[in-house]
Amino acid sequence: MSNTYKSTFFDLTTTNQTTVYTVPANVKAIVRTIQCSNHTGNTKVEVFVTDTSAATTTDIAELVMSASTTENFAKGPIVLDPGDILKITADTANRITGTIAALEITFE
Repeated sequence: MSNTYKSTFFDLTTTNQTTVYTVPANVKAIVRTIQCSNHTGNTKVEVFVTDTSAATTTDIAELVMSASTTENFAKGPIVLDPGDILKITADTANRITGTIAALEITFE
């Protein structure tokens, strides 16, 4: 078993749900940070997790962000299984950028 810290950066260029992180096979992930920065205007941001083993998508966080603000949407650790997908959407395109920080635990 090995542990690797992973950072993933994103730019929401559309109002569609955007996949920002997918847990690799043979990995469990503990997401510590989902940091979003809003550059202009009020923007509603929502974070979703798709549990691929159950074929369900759940809204885990949402917030209307003011211009020139940064928020962490992970208020505690989020444990994801292999294949699970973290997605984010914003109601206005080209305003939200950010990063995901996760600990990936590889098992054989």
